[in-house]
Amino acid sequence: MTLTDQEIQKRFDFGKELIVKAGELAMSYFNSLETLDIKSKGPQDFVSEADYNTEVLIQDAIKVKFPDDAFFGEETGPTGLDGANGIWVVDPIDGTQPFLMGMSSWCVSIAFISGEEMLIGLVYSPAGNQFFAAQKGRGATLNEKPIEARNAKTLNDGIVSVGYSNRTTPKELIQMMSGLLENGGMYHRNGSGALGICYVASGALIGYIEKHINSWDCLAALLIVQEAGGRINDFIKENGLHAGGRIVAASPALFDQLESFIP
Repeated sequence: MTLTDQEIQKRFDFGKELIVKAGELAMSYFNSLETLDIKSKGPQDFVSEADYNTEVLIQDAIKVKFPDDAFFGEETGPTGLDGANGIWVVDPIDGTQPFLMGMSSWCVSIAFISGEEMLIGLVYSPAGNQFFAAQKGRGATLNEKPIEARNAKTLNDGIVSVGYSNRTTPKELIQMMSGLLENGGMYHRNGSGALGICYVASGALIGYIEKHINSWDCLAALLIVQEAGGRINDFIKENGLHAGGRIVAASPALFDQLESFIP
């Protein structure tokens, strides 16, 4: 079933209100970190009740408003995928480690996709007062103002974010870093993939590369980059929704060079 423009718009308007509510809940936990129940999911990978409860707030609201839509959250997994109109892909707190350390580089990320099409991308950083939004074919905004990716021609024109997780090896990261630094580039990492990618959309960064990233961390931000005139790899077609995968988001002229750095 193909959704009409009106049906997509309804979801976009709903999603914008919902992500602000989710951000307010997450922010209330951020302001009382000493009381949080925190668990380890693995090396350098943590989850707290803030992640879980924020995701449940989002999931419950979607279930009431759009009961036939599917949901795929980092903490609760996929539900209702078969025959759904579309899928809401959610990371309740992207950048959990910075969040738990009291740093502002975390956000709520909500994407809506249908088939292999990314239709809605919303990334909200309440601690940083940044709200990125995009709807397919309608451009991208930061705090309601239109944004554009920077027209960088060389790696010397700005900074590139390099993502890393324990799903890849230090050797692979070093290979990416070497390619970047040996070609006149400079690196950045803030602990939130979604925010790092969005900074490519706003022109603050000229690229983002990572060997493996999960779909809930990046789908919303990828659409925002695309709608801001940046270039991205086809993450969903490469089975990124379920398996995750490599990612390149960049000023168009730098895409091929940055892609070549990923082993």
